Amino acid sequence: MAASSRDPTPNQLSLDLPGPTVYLTGHKEETGKATLHDSRPIEWHRYDNDQMAMAVAYTTSFPPDLNKNADVEAHDAKMKASGGKLGLVSGGGTVLRYVDFAPGYECLFHRTQSLDYGIVLEGSIESILDDGEKHLMGRGDVMVQRATIHAWRNPSQTEWARMIFVLQDSKPLYIGGKHFGEDLGKGTEGIPSSGNDK
Repeated sequence: MAASSRDPTPNQLSLDLPGPTVYLTGHKEETGKATLHDSRPIEWHRYDNDQMAMAVAYTTSFPPDLNKNADVEAHDAKMKASGGKLGLVSGGGTVLRYVDFAPGYECLFHRTQSLDYGIVLEGSIESILDDGEKHLMGRGDVMVQRATIHAWRNPSQTEWARMIFVLQDSKPLYIGGKHFGEDLGKGTEGIPSSGNDK
């Protein structure tokens, strides 16, 4: 894969993948017509000995309040309060997050109390479930992750892979009367608890 023509952001791990920009639309007060409210590069955070990087593109409450840019102000306040390092899930709302995986990297098994759309943007990713099932996903494939224990693996030994996730808070999950809450597993130091499974 050719190197990106864009400059990497300071925390970006791989020059093989571009540094995305988030574009926020809005409305002109005087006419009500659509306009570009803001554009901003995402900020990467490194984990697990620089084998994985995550970046939050946007967060919302649910339903989001779009009046007078209340949703933008709420997102910016949440990011500032957390120093940019949020829990994986935002209670009562959504998180849009990029995740980059180094060649050959496999994250540890984990679970969030959420319903997630995990979409492969670059490369390929193997989804691994705790019963041993494995599913190879290619560019454009989506895994609807429904609060299950799972891991992700980049099967390439030479290329970085990227996914984008929309994580949506969900009601507590009970199987056979047992509560199945968030479990970040080992090796997730630096990732705060989501705090939404109480």
